[in-house]
Amino acid sequence: MEYKTESVEQTEDFGAQMAARARAGDVFCLAGEMGAGKTAFARGFARGLGCADAASSPTFAIINEYPGGSLPLYHFDVYRIENILEMEDTGYEEYFYGGGVCLIEWADLISDIIPDNAVWVRIRRVGDNERVFELS
Repeated sequence: MEYKTESVEQTEDFGAQMAARARAGDVFCLAGEMGAGKTAFARGFARGLGCADAASSPTFAIINEYPGGSLPLYHFDVYRIENILEMEDTGYEEYFYGGGVCLIEWADLISDIIPDNAVWVRIRRVGDNERVFELS
């Protein structure tokens, strides 16, 4: 399935729409080049779950937890992870197989440990503000 957005607001709205379909235990994997819109999608996703805090890129923390919505949101940014073994330190399995929803930016870097039932959201820039989302 493909979906196109033409502004940051539409990208956030699409994230909110995806969150409305999320269920406990879901893992959403975001992939795309730097500046593709992963964090804008994540902000909308957090809003869609009703999380009070706006999601920001957790690049330096690796994971941010947003517990206040309809489901807990665990927002990973694994851009700085150098190898899969570093993920062990995050306790990722408790998040991936827990009662919340995981949203993983740069998920392609840790594809070996991603659950088989994860939803992949590949984001492609096609203009200054236009994005194409491929879901699989």
